Amino acid sequence: MAQLWGGRFTKETDQLVYQFNASISFDKRLYRQDMEGSMAHVRMLKKQGILTGEEEEQILKGLKGILADVESGALKITDRYEDIHSFVEANLIERIGDAGKKLHTGRSRNDQVALDMRLYIREEVLETDDLLKGLLNVLLRIMEEHTETIMPGFTHLQKAQPITLAHHMGAYFEMFKRDRLRLKDIHERMNYCPLGGGALAGTTYPLDREYTASLLGFYGPVPNSMDAVSDRDYLIEYLSALSTIMMHLSRFSEEIILWNSNEYQFVEIDDGYSTGSSIMPQKKNPDIAELVRGKTGRVYGALMSLLTTLKGIPLAYNKDMQEDKELVFDAIDTVKGCVTLFTGMLDTLSFCKERMRDSARHGFTNATDAADYLVNHGVPFRDAHGIVGRLVLYCIEQKKALDDLTLEEYRAISPVFEKDIYEAIALETCVNKRLTAGAPGKASMEQAIRSCREYLEA
Repeated sequence: MAQLWGGRFTKETDQLVYQFNASISFDKRLYRQDMEGSMAHVRMLKKQGILTGEEEEQILKGLKGILADVESGALKITDRYEDIHSFVEANLIERIGDAGKKLHTGRSRNDQVALDMRLYIREEVLETDDLLKGLLNVLLRIMEEHTETIMPGFTHLQKAQPITLAHHMGAYFEMFKRDRLRLKDIHERMNYCPLGGGALAGTTYPLDREYTASLLGFYGPVPNSMDAVSDRDYLIEYLSALSTIMMHLSRFSEEIILWNSNEYQFVEIDDGYSTGSSIMPQKKNPDIAELVRGKTGRVYGALMSLLTTLKGIPLAYNKDMQEDKELVFDAIDTVKGCVTLFTGMLDTLSFCKERMRDSARHGFTNATDAADYLVNHGVPFRDAHGIVGRLVLYCIEQKKALDDLTLEEYRAISPVFEKDIYEAIALETCVNKRLTAGAPGKASMEQAIRSCREYLEA
């Protein structure tokens, strides 16, 4: 068992205790960040005269060799080591001798692991953002193609007013755009370097924390050494942002599941993103959408677990913090997988335009426009509301849509109706006369689409 702290102890750690304490099984994911941070630390130590030029050269060459061997598969990271830090240091000493023992000068595993996680999460924030941008591009393509695809808009899961598919997709575009803004905020707040915080109280060595931070692309060092080693706020923020992304994906998935049902038939999911039944040959199941919806709870669980873990921890570092990694790693993998698969599913989705339009027509989604017609002809809105309510009831009894009624049937309920009612309640009219900013009218949607395109190209 390779350990960095054995001098104080007179006997070996119990094997079960060692395994319970070890983190190598999951923090081996941080090997590249650990060596990147170590290289910057070594360069700073040389700049400050703590290491000689020859020692710096030896250590950097050794670290680069270890990194190359790990990435080629020539060197395996095994559970012989307690954590990724001991793996790197032990192999470095084995390769270059005593110079390797100076790598840890002015550093603790507390600020080292804090650095590794910040470097790792910083990359993952950017990767998550890039995946969301890919999803937004697919949404924008659908919006551009479906400004005239009429469908029912819903409230309470009941047909409400006619909209377009472009307008519906535009709502999700705005949600995922806000998700990207949250990621940007997280990146701005977390991009400070904890290295140099030591165990909790800094170090007596004349470290240049600003220099180390600049080498690693940070805005600067974390100002307080205790905060540097004990802060995991950025993980809470990142898990919260991931949870919100999953919530949006889950809502979208729920709609696709509904739209894919025999009752709706609004969409056809590509065979590559569907599965069948082992017993029912007619089935084509929306498994990807269902799994995305299901995995949302998994990401929520990671957020709640980490919040619970951190809530009672006094300053500064405590071993409880080791629990952050498995939770965060799993949430990251889950979200990235879900966004990637959902984007592919959405990109290959076929929309049944006539079915959508027919659903809007038979769902009385133009009833509000019929009431507005009466108001524009001098009928008080409350009276108009009652008149159209009676019209809808009559249509239900006769199994007709509003635009199926004859003018005589209209006038039997209110003599105010004239032949121009048909133009007033045509679905295209209902949609396109809604021209306020953010509405589904074609002119408004074209402006929204231009804004979305400019946003993605900025």
